Amino acid sequence: MFKRIISILRFGRGARMVGVIRLDGVIGGGTFRSGLTDERLGPVIEKVFKIKKLKAVAIIINSPGGSPAQSSLLHQRIRRLSKEKNIPVIAFVEDVAASGGYWLAVSADEIFVNANSIVGSIGVIYSGFGFTKAIEKLGVERRLHTAGENKSLLDPFLPEEDEDIERLAVIQEKLHKNFISIVQSRRGQRLKPNTTNLYSGDFWLGESALELGLVDGIGELVGIMKERFGQDVRLRHIGLKKGWFRRRLSFPGSGGERMADMGGSMALGVISALESKAFWSRYGL
Repeated sequence: MFKRIISILRFGRGARMVGVIRLDGVIGGGTFRSGLTDERLGPVIEKVFKIKKLKAVAIIINSPGGSPAQSSLLHQRIRRLSKEKNIPVIAFVEDVAASGGYWLAVSADEIFVNANSIVGSIGVIYSGFGFTKAIEKLGVERRLHTAGENKSLLDPFLPEEDEDIERLAVIQEKLHKNFISIVQSRRGQRLKPNTTNLYSGDFWLGESALELGLVDGIGELVGIMKERFGQDVRLRHIGLKKGWFRRRLSFPGSGGERMADMGGSMALGVISALESKAFWSRYGL
């Protein structure tokens, strides 16, 4: 007990603090608004940069991507605070930092991965379904009324039009250029030159990503932080509060209305899980 008190007092005088944020999941609101968004994570990121005696911020990333806009907003917030506070940011990739997940990773000054991490997928993807033949077989008549000739662009219940696909391609190309620009500005000369498929949407395991200059090393949070700041470094994890859905499940029921609300919430949760699974499945996860 006495040794513990002495350790606490000694630690308090010269504490080296590292704030830790976890960015885990699909980026964007989704059906259930449970993904990584600037609205949800902004206060968490702001809070971690306010830690006293802060030496660095570590972001743990495990994301297959998602919304380009939310990826950019989170990236910008992290970079702004890093500059304002003059605090370095170090990213640690777990299973995957792909597409928008890698966009988040390059908000850090350094990126460390596991040898088995999946990194990259610097590209833009759009996916959907076409239901025109299905509704014909079911004998369903679709009724659609719009004001604006392009309002029904890529409607899944209408046949695809060449001009709609061309418009989508223009948008995707601009998004892709924005993504490439961010990667080049953040990674700079660390990227391996003359690599033709770096921005093709391909992805790599940790060691290959290191060879390409997409990341800076193989390592994990605790080991790297102790190596940088000493054995007494203190890691302070700042995270989101329990979400509304989880609170509803853990709160004792109060009759039929509460059970009905829970049923609807669970249905939305299943839809959200299916959406999330579609993102992860591309990487075999």
